Amino acid sequence: MTSPLVASAGLDTGDTAWLLVATALVLLMAPGLALFYGGMVRSKSVLNMMMMTFGSLAVIIVIWVLVGYSIAFGDDLGAGLVGDPRQFAGLGQLMEPSANGDSTYPLILFAVFQGLFCVITGALVSGAIADRARFGAWIVFIALWTVLVYAPIAHWVFDLSAGDHEGGWLLNGLGLVDFAGGTAVEICSGASALALALVLGPRVGFGKDSMRPHNLTLVMLGAGLLWFGWFGFNAGSALGADQNAALVFVATLLAGAAGTLGWLAVERFRDGHATSLGAASGMVAGLVAITPSCGAVSPMGALAMGVVAGAICSGAIGLKYRWKYDDSLDVVGVHMVGGLVGTFGIGLIGTSAAPSGVDGLFYGGGFDQLGKQVLGGGVVLAYAFVVSGILGLLVHKLMGFRVDEEHEITGIDLVVHAESAYDLHASAGARTTGHGFLAGLTHHDPSQHDTSHNEENR
Repeated sequence: MTSPLVASAGLDTGDTAWLLVATALVLLMAPGLALFYGGMVRSKSVLNMMMMTFGSLAVIIVIWVLVGYSIAFGDDLGAGLVGDPRQFAGLGQLMEPSANGDSTYPLILFAVFQGLFCVITGALVSGAIADRARFGAWIVFIALWTVLVYAPIAHWVFDLSAGDHEGGWLLNGLGLVDFAGGTAVEICSGASALALALVLGPRVGFGKDSMRPHNLTLVMLGAGLLWFGWFGFNAGSALGADQNAALVFVATLLAGAAGTLGWLAVERFRDGHATSLGAASGMVAGLVAITPSCGAVSPMGALAMGVVAGAICSGAIGLKYRWKYDDSLDVVGVHMVGGLVGTFGIGLIGTSAAPSGVDGLFYGGGFDQLGKQVLGGGVVLAYAFVVSGILGLLVHKLMGFRVDEEHEITGIDLVVHAESAYDLHASAGARTTGHGFLAGLTHHDPSQHDTSHNEENR
């Protein structure tokens, strides 16, 4: 029997069902990213890397419900800079169907959907400081970052003015086009990652020792889950089960495929080999670039956006060696650079036939939209870099953000979490003085694990 509350809410069941699915898909991106990042680090820190993603999920979603959503989507407090942090604090105000207004989906679901965007953005940042960050310091940093970096930027980019509600300045004042987060997610995460990488400094042996991914199978599996979840990320941002969502879905598929080919082509020409890591990285680069532009380009435009992003990002990851910053998992080279490609690309190949309805330079729109895209992307990059850097320095001074050099060499998994991802020295079949199941659980001392294999992983 249908509840009279739901029946009177004016919700569209198709839109609501699609947003429920899209929200679950975005949530799936978190474990997908954990696998992707976990496979890319050395074996001695894989659990710590995955824990940084799961820790981000736990902390950010709580902070988002308490105050983050209000800062991002509350009534503007002035100049389009920040929403009222008290308006939706705790989300209790969104429990009643009457809170939905004219929306065809529950606003409390929209709030959680947007919160998971923040989760992914924050978790992406952790890839730049892999192998050397204290877990507790990371948790404190990401809580502050959610309130002071991501939520205000989300207000600028995503909060649309409607009726008596005043939204953010980049979207409503400048006219920035960013369908699903090329600025708020990709550029923001890349700029924040660069700031933290500079604060913490390079890993021991950076530029001299081999730091290859320890498990490319995990990388490929994680990449596949990310691509799957990205359909919720992008097509879910259409906020309806309609033609716009379908067009965005197709653009996302095409850009991921083209990004893979673009990266592999550069690899094959430059290095003589097309690698599995390159395929996974190129796919992500294409998806990053299409995130802001998925509602602004044609199918052919999506292919162009993907292949260009794959090729450019393939070259950009090498900048860390030239400029001496240790971005462990290439967050800057893939997400910041890819986000800039996608954001600026709207001003070049955007078409008014797409859902966003803007023409870029190559479609007769002149330089107007390109200028808006460049300004918007630049502002987000600068703000995220500066504020993240200040927060990183503050946490570093108060708590110590980086692990001791000895612990870094030994491996963060054992030192911080008292665990090992791969129990390569299990005592299966060994004699015990006890009997049965409980005997096998006694005398477990993680510090006694043989870590001699760590030397070759440095």
